[in-house]
Amino acid sequence: MSIAVGAKEKELKKQKAALKAEAAKLQGQQASNTSKKTERKNSKKDAVEEDPQNYLDPETSLGEKKKLSQLMAKQYLLLQWKIRKSIFLKVLSKLVCAEPLTFRSINNGCRWYDWWEKSGFFVAESNSSKPPFVIVLPPPNVTGALHIGHALTGAIEDTIIRWRRMSGYNTLWVPGMDHAGIATQVDYIDLKGKELRKVPGYKDPVEFGVLTSFAYPLEENLGEIVVATTRVETMLGDTAIAVHPDDCRYKHLHGKVAIHPFNGRKIPIVCDAILVDPAFGTGAVKITPAHDPNDFEVGKRHQLEFINIFTDDGNINSNGGPEFAGMPRFEARVSVTKALEEKGLYRGSKDNEMRLGVCSRSNDVVEPLIKPQWYVNCNTMAKDALDAVMDDENRKIEIIPKEYAAEWKRWLENIRDWCISRQLWWGHRIPAWYVTLESDQLKELGTYSNHWVVCRSEEEAQAEAARRFAGQKFQIAQDPDVLDTWFSSGLFPLSVLGWPDETDDLKNFYPTSILETGHDILFFWVARMVMLGMKLGGDVPFRKVYLHPMIRDAHGRKMSKSLGNVVDPLEVINGISLEDLQKRLEEGNLDPSELAKAKDVQRKDFPSGIPECGADALRFALVSYTAQSDKINLDIQRVVGYRQWCNKLWNAIRFAMSKLGDDYTPPNSVNPSIMPFSCQWILSALNKAVGKTVSSLEAYEFSDAASVVYSWWQFQLCDVFIEVIKPYFSRNEESFVSARGFARDVLWICLDSGLRLLHPFMPFVTEELWQRLPQPKDTIQKESIVISEYPTVIQSWTNEIVEHDMELIESAVKSLRSLKSLLPAKERYEKRQAFAVCHSKVADIVRSYVLELSTLAGLSSLKIVDEDDPALTGCSRDVVNANLRVYLQVNGTINAEAERKKLQTKLEETKRQKETLEKMMAASGYKEKVRPQIHEENMEKLTKLMQQVLSLEKATQHLDQDIALPQV
Repeated sequence: MSIAVGAKEKELKKQKAALKAEAAKLQGQQASNTSKKTERKNSKKDAVEEDPQNYLDPETSLGEKKKLSQLMAKQYLLLQWKIRKSIFLKVLSKLVCAEPLTFRSINNGCRWYDWWEKSGFFVAESNSSKPPFVIVLPPPNVTGALHIGHALTGAIEDTIIRWRRMSGYNTLWVPGMDHAGIATQVDYIDLKGKELRKVPGYKDPVEFGVLTSFAYPLEENLGEIVVATTRVETMLGDTAIAVHPDDCRYKHLHGKVAIHPFNGRKIPIVCDAILVDPAFGTGAVKITPAHDPNDFEVGKRHQLEFINIFTDDGNINSNGGPEFAGMPRFEARVSVTKALEEKGLYRGSKDNEMRLGVCSRSNDVVEPLIKPQWYVNCNTMAKDALDAVMDDENRKIEIIPKEYAAEWKRWLENIRDWCISRQLWWGHRIPAWYVTLESDQLKELGTYSNHWVVCRSEEEAQAEAARRFAGQKFQIAQDPDVLDTWFSSGLFPLSVLGWPDETDDLKNFYPTSILETGHDILFFWVARMVMLGMKLGGDVPFRKVYLHPMIRDAHGRKMSKSLGNVVDPLEVINGISLEDLQKRLEEGNLDPSELAKAKDVQRKDFPSGIPECGADALRFALVSYTAQSDKINLDIQRVVGYRQWCNKLWNAIRFAMSKLGDDYTPPNSVNPSIMPFSCQWILSALNKAVGKTVSSLEAYEFSDAASVVYSWWQFQLCDVFIEVIKPYFSRNEESFVSARGFARDVLWICLDSGLRLLHPFMPFVTEELWQRLPQPKDTIQKESIVISEYPTVIQSWTNEIVEHDMELIESAVKSLRSLKSLLPAKERYEKRQAFAVCHSKVADIVRSYVLELSTLAGLSSLKIVDEDDPALTGCSRDVVNANLRVYLQVNGTINAEAERKKLQTKLEETKRQKETLEKMMAASGYKEKVRPQIHEENMEKLTKLMQQVLSLEKATQHLDQDIALPQV
């Protein structure tokens, strides 16, 4: 623990004292404004509710189940009184967690997560009878910084794993660590001309931005040919001179040969229209295939010799000749120039604009160097991997979204040999040893391609070398290169399960279930895993591939340090001020102009910094965003909205706990058919939400799943059910006794099922709230929501008739609320009388649910009347549908123009929808392309729209008649 126990207790006492002082101060401020009635009510409160300590979670030891406060605060993570945020977070982060806020600690996550881990809830057993479900976590670059993309990956995968665990699977989520330990990046510097620059390892500055010209003497006494270069030392490795075939100056030299001035090597003159620009320089280009990417391609086109003149540490090797061997490259630059002068071949130099590659870490100059590399022939493996996805009759892997299968096909049909060598000091070493014979003229590693042996160990390599070079003295040295990180990580699904050993984990958990990653590495990582898995593991490494979108900022721009729009998930979870955001930029390596631009972007996007949102809100937002095609435009305000939504959940539980009572015992089962209408409806709606959520998760449509859960909680449970049952608890009527009991039971069912439904998306707040719910007796109670069962559809709860009736009620409520919103601000919350004019088939529905309508719309009463009833005169009106119109009593004269305009707008919009649908259904090929079910739905929509148009036109006529009556 970073804080001694005694110090912790002392700090906690200070915290409690601060709470009491703050509470007393606020209560004193409120007292003067409190009515006598409120004072009498407050005086009856239990003393427990008066003590702020009862709202503070007791201290919990690391790894133990979190202890909850006796009473629930009025807001999630905020106590009933306005406790200073700094004090509370100090308690949360130091006294309780003994660590700063982290990705998992905010939103009460620290205590819960430690307990989950200690309790073994995440452990997968290789001998379990449950079906396995396995995900490998893409290993992040160990040298990279945490960014919002990592949060997206974690949010999606954790959602999948939690859902599958709750659904009865033996879940295994395998984390990994990338071995790519050197994050090298080449920065390019644009030089306008000659410039001296300090280079690591050199005492004197080195000259760059200079074009040096020199002459090659030609055979047959044909004179000389002049070439120019910014790296004159590379001429030691020249193997050709290229000219344009149409350049008249060099027609007579086609096929001729130049002589290297230092070693006598014959250098052919080749014609190359691809590389050479006759208008640039002399029109003759020196070719060094081993040290320039363009020259490399020329060398392949003309079968030239590739001569490497540099050692790995940048010195001239023996191929450069004894005069220069051992010299550092930039010292050789000076020496070669001087030697050319001495031979009379130097033709001068001039300033030259150029781009200089510089290592972002060491500031050393980066230049091309050809080296022997190890390759993997991928032709057969690529064909197998291609068929695994594209073979309709024997498909082994499904790619989601399916459109990426085309990209898979494009990559694997055009496969090339895979270079797996990397010149890094950290990684899996290439299992190859070079044999240097005592009799070898050249001793550099890799000089002779037939001196390599590939073995499993140094002992095997020694024995193989002794067999191949029997009777000769030799030494062996392992290739210092390491495997390409994509090769090492390509083995990931196998190696994490114990391969190449035949472990129980490998037998039970391979192939894994799904791979979740970004679409940008579909080939680089995913395809390599499939190829290696099939080749070495005997089967595909996973059955499905889910590719998530790439995250951009709210404006759709790619996140980059230079733009200042990179988002660290910890800064969203914990919150950060603009000042600290800008300080982070200053600690980076941006140049002054980029820094100023990045700061300006931050000031515009986050003028007040980033508010504290918590892990649950960030997770839910990221999962909800996955429907945005291949890109996510992340708006932090959406995350803030979900943070506020957590309070909605918190308050729903607080309401439930206040209505359930301390002695409430939940039922083991319920019979909806004997319950009130609202209870039947919410259970049916819950059933539908469960079914849609599960089907969306099974289809890996996470955004749809999150939307369904959110909509049920927000718009059905909180906005409708909790509101509509309030009369059962607030009005002491005998007729409500039975309904009150049913409402309690259904409220508990909804909260229990709803929290379990939401848990994979928001694990911390759901655990916190679920632990507060009472549990049924005579049942085996799960210790945590983590290992509880995920909700399933209960067929007896489904009631389409009740849902249809509630849809009508909600539509009527929406219309009535719309009418109330047009009233003066001070009158909008007054309860008013309303009327309904409806056809017989809906009259019974309205008449049956007057209580629900009045409660939700905030009415004093609701009466069903005929359309010519005089009570409607002077009422504002709205058309719910073709069979129902609602009227709201208003005080004073109705604003006829406003009413007419409102009806006219609605009429025009309905006509527009009707015409659009008619046009679509009349389009050529419509009946052939559209499924019969969709056609029937469209016909039903069209009929309703036509009826609504007639109803709106009739309502407009009635309005005109009502307005005209006083004038008669």
